[in-house]
Amino acid sequence: MGDKEEPTTPAPSPTEEGLTLGFGSATSVSNASSNSNSSNVKVLIIGAGMAGLSAANHLLQNGCDDFVIVEARGRVGGRIVSIPLENNQKVELGANWIHGVLGNPIFEIAVQHGLVSVVNVPKPHKVVATTEDGHQVPFSILQEIYEAYVCFLRRCDEYFLCQYSPPPDIHSVGEHINYEIEIYLNSVQDPKEKQLKQLIFNCLLKRETCITGCNNMNDVDLLELGSYTELQGGNIVLPTGYSSILRPLSEQIPKQSIITKCPVKKIHWKRKKTFTGLETVDENSENEDSDDSEKTVTEVPTGSNAMREASVESNGSSCDYPAGNVRVDCEDGRVFHAAHVICTIPLGVLKHAHKTLFDPELPHYKQESIENLMFGTVDKIFLEYERPVNFIADISEVMLLWDDDKQESHASEEELASEAYLSKNWFKKIYSFAKMTDNLLLGWVSGREAEYMETLSHDAVAEKCTEILRNFLRNPYVPKPKRCVCTSWKSQTYTGGAYTSIPVGATQEDIENLAQPLYATPHAMKPAIVFAGEHTHSSFYSTVHGAYLSGRTAAQYLLANDEPDEIIMESDGSDLSAWIQGIALD
Repeated sequence: MGDKEEPTTPAPSPTEEGLTLGFGSATSVSNASSNSNSSNVKVLIIGAGMAGLSAANHLLQNGCDDFVIVEARGRVGGRIVSIPLENNQKVELGANWIHGVLGNPIFEIAVQHGLVSVVNVPKPHKVVATTEDGHQVPFSILQEIYEAYVCFLRRCDEYFLCQYSPPPDIHSVGEHINYEIEIYLNSVQDPKEKQLKQLIFNCLLKRETCITGCNNMNDVDLLELGSYTELQGGNIVLPTGYSSILRPLSEQIPKQSIITKCPVKKIHWKRKKTFTGLETVDENSENEDSDDSEKTVTEVPTGSNAMREASVESNGSSCDYPAGNVRVDCEDGRVFHAAHVICTIPLGVLKHAHKTLFDPELPHYKQESIENLMFGTVDKIFLEYERPVNFIADISEVMLLWDDDKQESHASEEELASEAYLSKNWFKKIYSFAKMTDNLLLGWVSGREAEYMETLSHDAVAEKCTEILRNFLRNPYVPKPKRCVCTSWKSQTYTGGAYTSIPVGATQEDIENLAQPLYATPHAMKPAIVFAGEHTHSSFYSTVHGAYLSGRTAAQYLLANDEPDEIIMESDGSDLSAWIQGIALD
């Protein structure tokens, strides 16, 4: 993916090589250095995250085993990874919950393999909210503000679903929620009560940035928030950790079909036959491709025998593809010639490498969508203690009500992004500490503050978190943790962030553009490159089940019949009038 090594920082992330996932993935797959320099394969899958594993499984289930997965890291799983702690504990550094039950393939896999009980008894959850001086907010006020906030957020969803216009000059989710907060608080007469309720709203907005994957909710497009589909059933935690879902998804894939520590350098996806073999097309030298790339690579091809004439024997495999259309060069000098590529490279990597990674460059519409979408930073801070955390013995989560309104309201955007500001205020983006076990706390931080935290040593983060807990709990005896583990998803070469969201000015169509396959010729029956990953699912972006479903869809593209399907007009159920308008009446 155009990468070399994981970055060395004062706080090296525990998300990379040298750490196992609990099922020995790093030792159960091939290493690129042990193989020959050139290989021919029908399907090359780039990336062994959820989308890549899903695509591989779907190919296998349909009788196609002529594929290879190349993974830049020394492990499979992508943004699903755990590390062990003492006392047989482990922490999930990436994906944390199964988001929803009904219609969620990840939940179905988990149940099928005994990873989650169908009867889920929730643990008692006691939340307290405290101010910087240790004042604890009455629960009735906390509940009141939370219910109002949920109502405001749901109203933001309705703009996408109902397609009506927001108030003038309001374009983002943050602007709309703050507009409603202002109206709500106008009825509060007591200045102290009003300020306290404002602090709770601010805390919930910070929490939302971690859920959405952004720096500030003012960055998120109001009209597109509802494009994300929430599955019913709540958030499910796997008792054995989220990374346990990787075992059933990887155990059926032949070991020799996964090559780790094999970053991709260049994807030559559009080549033509010459006297000396297949060569990459020069986009600038071909008038029909230079300014009309969308037409060339995205139209569904119609009845051509050109690709069938070039097809090769399938050797009994049901994926009957022509060989060698795409050439993929890897960092270590290895070369793959593939009929088709399933590209699951994360959006964060595409953002900084797409111009050099693809030859020829991606079509303009796809490049614009890569730039339009947001790939935010969300990090976790784990604090592991020697003894049970008695300083919050009967509490499951402490919400931190930072009084940072005055300072931020007078600072410019440039000042808020400066190192001078972040060095003094990064920790104010931590909205709570939640108790994971008796001796383990978890904090979340997002955006620019998370990126700044990634530059600090884990010891410095531990010191600051200890200071925070002592102040908010009014307890000078809160001990320093024996271990602090911080993630660094932004700094990771092979991710470049956490997950996808739609910023102001972008649309759901940008995600659909990323999912569009690329065809090597206008008459090709099957695409040269199919894209998958959470950033390519227009309804479930940012989720593991979105990545899983996109991988399955990518495989289905390549398993489809060579004969073009009959076009049948269907309604997606979301807009009956649009469906009716599509019917031509004689």
